[in-house]
Amino acid sequence: LMKKLEEEINFNSYLVNEKLPTELESKKNSTYFLQKVVAEPAMNQSDLNVLEIKINEVNAQMNQLIEKRMMKHEPLDSVFSMYRQQASIIARKKAAKAEELQAAKEEMASTERQMLQKTNEAHELEGSEVPKGDEFKHYVNKLRSKSTFYKKKRLEIAEITAEYGILQRTEELLKQRYEAIQQQLQAIEDKKGISGYSYTQEELERVSAVKSEMDEMKGQTLDNMSEMVRKLNTMVAEKKASLAPVIKELRQLRQKCQELTQECDEKKIQYDSCAAGLESNRSALEQEVKGLLEECVQEESNYRYVNCMKRNLEIQLQRAKEEMRAYISPDPQERRKAIREQYTRMILEQENLGKKLREKQKLVRESHGPNMKQIKMWQDFEQLMECKRECFLKQQNQTAIGQVIQEGGRDRLVL
Repeated sequence: LMKKLEEEINFNSYLVNEKLPTELESKKNSTYFLQKVVAEPAMNQSDLNVLEIKINEVNAQMNQLIEKRMMKHEPLDSVFSMYRQQASIIARKKAAKAEELQAAKEEMASTERQMLQKTNEAHELEGSEVPKGDEFKHYVNKLRSKSTFYKKKRLEIAEITAEYGILQRTEELLKQRYEAIQQQLQAIEDKKGISGYSYTQEELERVSAVKSEMDEMKGQTLDNMSEMVRKLNTMVAEKKASLAPVIKELRQLRQKCQELTQECDEKKIQYDSCAAGLESNRSALEQEVKGLLEECVQEESNYRYVNCMKRNLEIQLQRAKEEMRAYISPDPQERRKAIREQYTRMILEQENLGKKLREKQKLVRESHGPNMKQIKMWQDFEQLMECKRECFLKQQNQTAIGQVIQEGGRDRLVL
């Protein structure tokens, strides 16, 4: 059971890590190309010929680039070309056996489902006749042959797995021996003075191996391209056949669409004419409403102005009545409150004030001349006193340059 589980785990790991990603990538590429082909318009034979010419040109360019690269002696990832070829052959065998095992497992699963279905049908029949005789023997022989085939495939997978382990170990031993031989060869070349000879020979072998791989790859590429072109042609034909009824239906729908478009245009013309008439009526109504609103605002303004004027007149009339009542009142206190009396008193006060100001103006005019003369005399006196002060200060700061004589209350300077 453990061995079976280990084989199952190894097989599933190989499927998940190596086979399924490659198949998924190829399916994605195929889907991408198919979608691209479907998105393209229908192609005829001339278009296919143009594509074939382009493919041939691209292949020629690829061959030229590969030859240039080989001429430049560009190093590859590994120098063990022989072991790499063996590993690639083993990988292809492994992939083929894995596909066979997968197919066998799918067939066994299908057989188990059929057996389960038959068992359920037998249980549902509840005692009805079951296969007997030659039919049952044939069914048993078929199951035995499938079981034998399954066991045989399991043995083949076990042998391949064992062979793969042996080859891995052999590869490791050969790598170790190769490294030892390379070191010995390098020492001998250094001793003989021809270092690098073995590397040159390996490069030549590597280039020949690369050339063989590239030739094989080109052959596979051409086969794949031809197969893809054939599939594309088949798919294009199938698409054309499947799209024929759709195109026929589409033509009817296009004709119906044209009729509906024409009817829609007619309805649109009627709608536009009706909308234009309604728009003109709406514009006229809007202008009329706008004029009525402006007139309403003007009338409301006039109403408010008239109302304000009415209030002012009422207030003035009330004040006039109160003034008349106060003016004709026999009470002196009430009479003094009248506006006429107040204005009369104010007029008398202003007249008295004007009279006093005129009298004051007359006095000022009369005394203006003497006052100005007195101001002039006072300014002269101030100037004289300033001059004396300066002389006094000079007399204190300098030697005497003259003699001051006082006569009759006056001072006289004699130099």
